[in-house]
Amino acid sequence: MSQTLGALARFANPAELIEAAKKIRDAGYKSFDCHSPFPIHGMDDAMGLKRSPLGYIVGGMTLAGATIGMGLQYWVAAVEYPLVISGKPFFSWQAFVIVTFALFVLFGAFGAVFGMFHLNRLPRLHHPVFYSDKFAKVTDDAFYVSIESDDEQFDDQKIQEFLSSIGGTDVELVAGE
Repeated sequence: MSQTLGALARFANPAELIEAAKKIRDAGYKSFDCHSPFPIHGMDDAMGLKRSPLGYIVGGMTLAGATIGMGLQYWVAAVEYPLVISGKPFFSWQAFVIVTFALFVLFGAFGAVFGMFHLNRLPRLHHPVFYSDKFAKVTDDAFYVSIESDDEQFDDQKIQEFLSSIGGTDVELVAGE
């Protein structure tokens, strides 16, 4: 027996997709997504998405990398192996800038990659919308909205009527094993 995993509706163009996203957001649905063959300006606002926390993740990781880089070099040069070289002080920060910058960039890159994996819930090898044969056109010239069944307002009958009422065509319930 298959269970309903979500609902899918097609829209004619990007403007209709944005309007549909606004109506779905205003109706109180939280677990929905819009699919398009290209990015659509204003879709984030239409869906009611908040600003991504990725910048804070990357910023924190870059500061951590710089702190670790400078701290490790300080510990080695001034605490563990203090050597007087050409009369210079044990800790000469100017000599440590290159390694500090390299770790700054490295940790920032790791923060960006792994932060995106976490925020996008990756790796996700299969999404319920892939059970729909009609959804394959989204990479060419189709605009779809999908509402997942884990949304608290999801009801098989009501969702189909709602998607049709806001202009959706090819409305279908997506079922899987």
